[in-house]
Amino acid sequence: MTLPHLPLNALRAFEAAARHLSLTRAGLELRVTQAAVSQQVKGLEEILGVTLFRRLPRGLALTEEGEALLPVLTDAFRRIAGTLDRFRGGRLQEVLTLGAVGTFVTGWLLPRLPEFRAAHPFVDLRLMTNNNRVDLAGEGLDGAIRFGDGAWHGTEATRLFAAPLSPLCAAHLAHRLRQPSDLMGETLLRSYRTDEWERWFAAAGLPAPNIRGFVFDSSLTMAEAAAQGAGVALLPARMFGRDLREGRLVRPFAEEVTLGAYWLTRLRSRTETEAMAAFRAWLVAQAKTDAGGSI
Repeated sequence: MTLPHLPLNALRAFEAAARHLSLTRAGLELRVTQAAVSQQVKGLEEILGVTLFRRLPRGLALTEEGEALLPVLTDAFRRIAGTLDRFRGGRLQEVLTLGAVGTFVTGWLLPRLPEFRAAHPFVDLRLMTNNNRVDLAGEGLDGAIRFGDGAWHGTEATRLFAAPLSPLCAAHLAHRLRQPSDLMGETLLRSYRTDEWERWFAAAGLPAPNIRGFVFDSSLTMAEAAAQGAGVALLPARMFGRDLREGRLVRPFAEEVTLGAYWLTRLRSRTETEAMAAFRAWLVAQAKTDAGGSI
């Protein structure tokens, strides 16, 4: 069936009236009179050859045809508005959906994002935090920042910087820790990577004790538990600079162990867009500056 030209104003008037089930409230939303809304709706009904509303003594009710048309128009207007909102500074904004380890986001990335926004206003960045377990394709991500050795199947990985792990704990607990061996009698909080404490003790020249502390799937949650005195956590101190400066967390020992680095990754099958390239170049530059010129 070929329909005649459908006037946009009439479609907008019907959509607003159908949402409110009121010509008056639709007029207020559209900044026109109730009579104008009614005229637009009647004109649309004439074009379509159907009745869209039942006029009741107190308001409106949608007919079956009106109920079928409303969700289609609502979705269409929402999509139009969303696209128009992406025009900034004379060009279309490009959406960049990025997954990132929550620890990296809060401990390093967030303070730098205003600078990225100022330098690349055309990028509409969408951040999805995770606990380092991510499915780029399944989650529809353009890229992901994660911690590890850089060897993820089917991905291209750009190294940012290492983040050595150190014991961190609350101040009152740190007061009784004089040397690494003192940790043998403490509650040691663990991540889902089960060998971290074992490797830290090896780096400190000590055998690992039998570790039975709580297990966390998030470094942020584990850090909060440590700050509240639940035990000693093995964490990337670099990501908890604010907590260390404020004294919520204390680093009792200099000993640390490097088990990986932070990487920006994307699927090799995913063509790099302008937004992806801009973010990668900016991120690498920031990481290099933060590392004193070397990554």
